[in-house]
Amino acid sequence: MSLSIDITGLPPERLLFAPSPLGELNAMLHVLAEPAHHPTLHGWAAATTTAIKPELADRLLEADFLWRSSRADFLVPARPGASLTEELDAVDRIDDELYVAAALVTTCGSSRLHFRSGSPLTDPEDRERARELALARGPRQAAFADRLLADPPAVRALVRRLLEDCEQAFFADAWRRVLPDLAADARHKADLLARHGLAGALAAISPAVTLEEGGGRRRIVVDKLQDNTASATDRGGVTFVPTAFGRPHLLVVHARGWQPVLQYPMAEGGSDDPVSLALVQQRLEALAHPLRLRLARTIARGPHTTGELADAWQLTAPEVSRHLAVLRKAGLLTTRRRGRYVLYELDLGASARLGADLLEAVLR
Repeated sequence: MSLSIDITGLPPERLLFAPSPLGELNAMLHVLAEPAHHPTLHGWAAATTTAIKPELADRLLEADFLWRSSRADFLVPARPGASLTEELDAVDRIDDELYVAAALVTTCGSSRLHFRSGSPLTDPEDRERARELALARGPRQAAFADRLLADPPAVRALVRRLLEDCEQAFFADAWRRVLPDLAADARHKADLLARHGLAGALAAISPAVTLEEGGGRRRIVVDKLQDNTASATDRGGVTFVPTAFGRPHLLVVHARGWQPVLQYPMAEGGSDDPVSLALVQQRLEALAHPLRLRLARTIARGPHTTGELADAWQLTAPEVSRHLAVLRKAGLLTTRRRGRYVLYELDLGASARLGADLLEAVLR
């Protein structure tokens, strides 16, 4: 499954790499709401949660569905600003119909809510459906949806004040700390775009983001848990926003009416590159076969030749070679020569990461 962004005919200058204060605050709020998604940030999440005043914590809980399971599109700007205030001012200029639709998608469940009119503010059937879906997700969501549908300006003002209070409580300090690295990452990706083209820049973002070309068309393809398409050619381009708090997620704004945005985890020194869900699945399938699992357990204890493995398990050498080829293609083997023999050994690092890779890939 994948999400694709059509960029056919889009000039390179309409591909922007830039950090976003609001986008990063959005990522931080998601960490606070779902710390289990971000084990490397448990310390920050615990310390921040402890330091937040109870009144602000209650307000964050009331609105956390804007960034818990999915993120409201207006929280990841397509035109990043120099400050959170500048970006919030831009959000204020979004019309009520677009803002309300984006907020209700997260409130009611993004996979189930599609407004046929484009706005529940003008269509009674869309309004009623939004209320029903919000109620099914819980009383807080239902209350928020009712307030938003009844008085959009008042709710928008409340959300803005909440984000501004987050800036004073914890965001400003964290933003000052991560901004230099985010800016450096954005510059590096822009340089890759200029020197090696979009394919090179996307490869540096994640192996889960690729460029497909053919038949006169170009598109960015992201490994996500949905099949969907978006167009950048009629929305101003594509914006790529690095995040220090977003790993392992690749967040993509792709809904109708919004310019496509891809928020990606910035590169971290010393960390392993993320692998695609397809590769995780390939490794699981490789180890699921009982004979390959026996071979893997054998070579995990030390290097073996094909002949040694055949003798150990009473198999033919060609049979062993076929199974080793599957394990090697999945990136689970290392090899080295001893004279005219090839020694096979289990890549313990790749095998140990399989559990973490699976979690990271499904959370993407």
